[in-house]
Amino acid sequence: MKRSTALWLAVPIALAAAAFALSQTTPPPVAERVGRPAGGTIEKADAEWRAALTPEQYRITRDRGTERACTGAFWDTHEPGRYDCVCCGQVLFDSDAKFDSGTGWPSFTGPADDEALSIFTDRDLWMVRSEVRCSRCDAHLGHVFTDGPGPGGLRYCINSGALKHVPRK
Repeated sequence: MKRSTALWLAVPIALAAAAFALSQTTPPPVAERVGRPAGGTIEKADAEWRAALTPEQYRITRDRGTERACTGAFWDTHEPGRYDCVCCGQVLFDSDAKFDSGTGWPSFTGPADDEALSIFTDRDLWMVRSEVRCSRCDAHLGHVFTDGPGPGGLRYCINSGALKHVPRK
């Protein structure tokens, strides 16, 4: 009995260790890059961010959090306009690039301007993903994946809590 118990414990541990090791050597889906915002970068103290953002916006953008699927304000929004960074107001995405990915998060085929976004490798949760951040204020926005439609084949999966929708006039 002791041998089978040890085996049942050893197998999941070995699989977890293998998954972790693989995640540390696997290249990210999208290459890292640092965007160059037109207006330059901004930095604020943690207390300033906390005062300017709701607790949920802070959790998502400053603590690299995520909202639950189908709970954000913009996952099912189809109103024309643009999507700006909730922290600094930089224009990030246009509604013309928004599509229904079926994931429960706002998804875009590309940014309004490539320089508005920075991409970094994210190896959290034993996965390798490409994290998307605002190039002006370094706010965590979400992740970009290589399973999107269109010529670029990218899907920018972005948290609603990181965005401010500005309707077209």
